[in-house]
Amino acid sequence: MNRARAAAGFTLIEVLLATVLLAAGLALGFGTLRAATATVDRGEAIAARTERMRAVEGFLRRRLAAAQPIAFAQDESNGGALRFIGEPDRIRFVADLPSYLGRGGPHLHDIGVYDADDGEALAVTFDLVLAGETIIEDEPRPPEPLVEGLTGLRIRYRGMDEEGLTDWLDAWESYEQLPLQVSIEIESANGGAWPALVVALPQAASAPEFGSGRASRLGARLGRGVAPRGRQGTDGGARSRLRDARGRR
Repeated sequence: MNRARAAAGFTLIEVLLATVLLAAGLALGFGTLRAATATVDRGEAIAARTERMRAVEGFLRRRLAAAQPIAFAQDESNGGALRFIGEPDRIRFVADLPSYLGRGGPHLHDIGVYDADDGEALAVTFDLVLAGETIIEDEPRPPEPLVEGLTGLRIRYRGMDEEGLTDWLDAWESYEQLPLQVSIEIESANGGAWPALVVALPQAASAPEFGSGRASRLGARLGRGVAPRGRQGTDGGARSRLRDARGRR
């Protein structure tokens, strides 16, 4: 009797209990795997954003630190030389272009906010400067996007006056000389608020001091088809050129 009962095997309740335990174990294992995969993906995304921030900030720091007191145009309102123009959302200055970015030599760096397909972007353009004039190519290079999904940008400037070091200024109007420091604060949709970037311009101390002038008219030489926000040109504007730039990368 006992042998027959032992040979009968597991009861239905025992089989169901084992099945439930197995299903619970598999669900727990898949949930843990899914959570681990999501954690890894978030970590990789954060690392990619951090690396992108570091690359952009390094680029801006090197380019601003390399700024030189070289004229790139003439202020038509007073005849003064334009060496540095700073606005709350745009900077223009001359620095040597590294060979990996082009042919090298002094180039006008135009960094500003441009319209893009997915909103706004911080981008930069380069134009050759020769004998105090900006040479606009027949087929200018499209803007190079630096920060896409831009949600906020604040650029400020600091220099010297009769009383010493000035406060931070929202615009740099002493176009014939370089500021001592430039502060850039960036906010993006993916990265949020970036760490504030403050760059000292070593060549500012050696820049000629011929007074300050307000460039109310920059002339046709500075008017490009690719224009920052609020300065759209007539050849399709920054939106199409940024789209072309992404297509070529």
